Amino acid sequence: MHELIENPKAPRVKRVASLAKKKERNETGRFLVEGPQAVRELLAYRPRLADVVYATTGDEAWQFEIDNLAAQAGVEIERVTPQVLAAMAETVQPQGVVAVARIPEITLTEALAGAKLVAILHEVRDPGNAGTVLRAADAAGADAVVFSGESIDPWHPKVVRSTTGSLFHLPVATAASLSEVVEAAQAAGLETIAADVRGTEVTDAREQLRGNVAWVFGNEARGLGETERAVIGRSIKLPIFGEAESLNLATAASVLLYETAFAQRA
Repeated sequence: MHELIENPKAPRVKRVASLAKKKERNETGRFLVEGPQAVRELLAYRPRLADVVYATTGDEAWQFEIDNLAAQAGVEIERVTPQVLAAMAETVQPQGVVAVARIPEITLTEALAGAKLVAILHEVRDPGNAGTVLRAADAAGADAVVFSGESIDPWHPKVVRSTTGSLFHLPVATAASLSEVVEAAQAAGLETIAADVRGTEVTDAREQLRGNVAWVFGNEARGLGETERAVIGRSIKLPIFGEAESLNLATAASVLLYETAFAQRA
């Protein structure tokens, strides 16, 4: 058993806290996982990614479960004070446990191989939206999620938290350009479809969703540009039956992913 870590200003505490910054994540190849749910899913589904777990002492149910999962995976647990945990975490009120994990090296080819349903996030900047789409993709049975262009880093602490562990359930890849992702998706036998308000209504396009589909979701504010839509090909939209001006990106993505899941299982 290691000694309790009590100094919030200790170098290793600062190293863990620095993973909230993209520069540090890129340099170290590591990211921060916060909270019992996310750490539990990391240890249960991707234990080989886990470097170390830092947890406070106590008798909460999650602590026994995480202790057991860490022991089974051979992952070290370091005990820390609440003050140290607070210094490590990105959240204002951390939940007693964080982990340091390695960023998985997954190529586009690996992520898309054999896939039937994929979500591509292009230039999506909001961490809550990105995490919610990833979580919805997981729930709808998608096979992979890809972040392209200047989208937010999928390993950003807020994205990781908002996925509530779904980040560890399916492959997540990144790509520099949309054209690169579209080319890889088509090579993998997926039809790329843009979620776009200028497209065909999904109620008139359900037959087209029965095949292998890679949905492309664009930036929250401006959507997808003309050049991007041309690269993708087909566009489909959700109808607005009420008086709402539009749908939030994450809401629309969730509905379209489920529409596709229903069609593929019909």
